[in-house]
Amino acid sequence: MGKLIVSENMTLDGVTEDPTGDDGIEGGGGWFIRGMGEDRPVWADAEFAEAREASALLMGRRSDAYFGARWNTMPGEWADWSRSLPKYVVSSTIATSVWVNGTVLRGDVVDEVRALKARIDGTILTYASRLLVQTLLEHDLVDELHLTVFPVVAGSGKRLFDGASMERSLRLRSTETVGAGLTRLVYDVVHVD
Repeated sequence: MGKLIVSENMTLDGVTEDPTGDDGIEGGGGWFIRGMGEDRPVWADAEFAEAREASALLMGRRSDAYFGARWNTMPGEWADWSRSLPKYVVSSTIATSVWVNGTVLRGDVVDEVRALKARIDGTILTYASRLLVQTLLEHDLVDELHLTVFPVVAGSGKRLFDGASMERSLRLRSTETVGAGLTRLVYDVVHVD
């Protein structure tokens, strides 16, 4: 049985939307670069270490397009590793994945992810994919949350837990300072019985 880990970068006020500013969100976009400071190499090391533990990646259509456009041709060990991983993209609108080694899951999201967790022995890692993550949390499919908090208050933008339809209990497993300004929080999700 696979373990599903959600790994998110977020602002101090919980915004996950438009981290690079590519989407043009007024006021809040581009917080990733503003909040990174000198911590990029340490952050990259932590993210790569997390990726090396993954057996597969799971994401939504927009995250697949974003990462695929950048990582399909990017040089380096982290990019090579990421390209080698099987990727599962939840979408009802595309037939093929942008990122190499991708498979599109077109059926019911909950059923598809349950079947994926049953089929994969190891860690399934989800980056970004806010709407997908909200669905996975609502249906008790997430096992761990890894949240890297950037020292920025975006003030506007969509937050990871916007519109949560049910309470979810979490247990803090660890906190870690990443570089001089980032904080990584690891939570176990308390499953509903």
